[in-house]
Amino acid sequence: MVKKKEDDIPEWVTDEIQNAKFKKPVEMKQSGYILEFYYDDNKLDAQLYDGVEDGRHIITMDVPKTIKMDGLLKGEVYEFIFDQHKAPLSKKVTEFLDKEKEIEMKAIYQFDLKSLELTKVGSSGATDSDAEE
Repeated sequence: MVKKKEDDIPEWVTDEIQNAKFKKPVEMKQSGYILEFYYDDNKLDAQLYDGVEDGRHIITMDVPKTIKMDGLLKGEVYEFIFDQHKAPLSKKVTEFLDKEKEIEMKAIYQFDLKSLELTKVGSSGATDSDAEE
């Protein structure tokens, strides 16, 4: 018989997280910069100037094969256009994570990069060209 570790998360919690149903994605446009590339997984970490819905400023985005990560630069300011997918968690799972693991998580998010554009150095982060005079 295998002894359960105190840190184990119950199967019913992992099942709900792994089988979470994502709602219709919301397209977002935000400025920030690339922190890290994960070439094997076709992902990148980005730090955004404005946080996403759950308050995070650092997110991991799936990068489509049409975007060549070799041509991207870390630390340069980009305007990212990405889809934010959200899968709400049940109250039971949310309460378990909060009480037992001290993790405040009400939903699972996934971010899919659609496009990105290198912005001009020294820009104010404005996204509308007509905002400049």
